[in-house]
Amino acid sequence: MTITAEPLRIAMWSGPRNISTAMMRAWGNRADTVVVDEPLYAHYLESTGKKHPGAEEIIAHGETDWRKIVARLTKEPIPSGKRIFLQKHMTHHLLPEMDRDWIVDLTNCFLIRDPREVILSYIKKNPDPQLQDLSFVQQCEIFDFLVGTPRRDVRGRRSAASLPPVVDARDVLENSEGMLRLLCDAVGVEFDDAMLAWPPGLRETDGTWAKHWYPEVAKSTSFQPYKTPEGEVPGRFRDIHECCRECYERLYECRLQA
Repeated sequence: MTITAEPLRIAMWSGPRNISTAMMRAWGNRADTVVVDEPLYAHYLESTGKKHPGAEEIIAHGETDWRKIVARLTKEPIPSGKRIFLQKHMTHHLLPEMDRDWIVDLTNCFLIRDPREVILSYIKKNPDPQLQDLSFVQQCEIFDFLVGTPRRDVRGRRSAASLPPVVDARDVLENSEGMLRLLCDAVGVEFDDAMLAWPPGLRETDGTWAKHWYPEVAKSTSFQPYKTPEGEVPGRFRDIHECCRECYERLYECRLQA
C-alpha cells in the first residue's frame, strides 16, 4: 500500500486473550499515534448483561450509546491532534443489531491467534465461555463483510474492495519487527522502531478493566518470545474449539507472511 501522510483511522479487530493489548502498546508508543481501548465494551456489557470482571464500573465510566461511539471513531477529529488513530476492537463487541457500514471507511486489519491457545487462556478467567465470547465467528463475519463491500475514497466514490491485512499472534511474537513492518506497509504508514519497546505500567488510554485483564502486559516492555502453552482444550469445549478452528484457519490462509 502507498504510504500516506493523511489522517488514518485503523481498526484492529481481535478477540480476547490475544496479544491485542501488547499491539496497542506498540502503536501507542509511536509519537504520531493515539490509541483507544475497546470503545464498544461498555455498550456490549450493558446490552448483553454479561458478568465480566468490573462490569458495573465499565458501564458507569464508558459510553453505552454505540452511535455516539461510532461518531467519535469515524467523524470527530482524531484525539490529541495525532495523525494515526489505532482503535483496538473485540469483534464480539460489534453486536448483530449494530450497523456495520461505518467500519468500511476505516483502515481495517485483523489479529488472530490459535484457538487452542485462546481457550486455554480464557478459561483461566472465565471457566465457561460460549462460542460467541471468543470472537472467531465474528472475525470471519466482519472479514467477509469488508471483502464484499467497496470502500469510499476521499471524494465519496466507491472503489473495489481488497483483502484486509491479517496478522497471526505467533508470527508477531516470533518476528516482531518483520511482522510490524509488513503490517505498517499494509495499512499505509512508515514503520517506527518505537513500536518494538515501550515503558512498563498501565496507561491513561487503558480501559478501566485493565486491572482485571492486563497484569502481564503492565509488566512488559516489548513483545515476549513465543512459548507454546501447555495443556489440551477440555473435552466439554470440543465443539466450540472445532468451530473456532475452522474460522481461524480461514483467516490464517490470508495472513501476512514475512
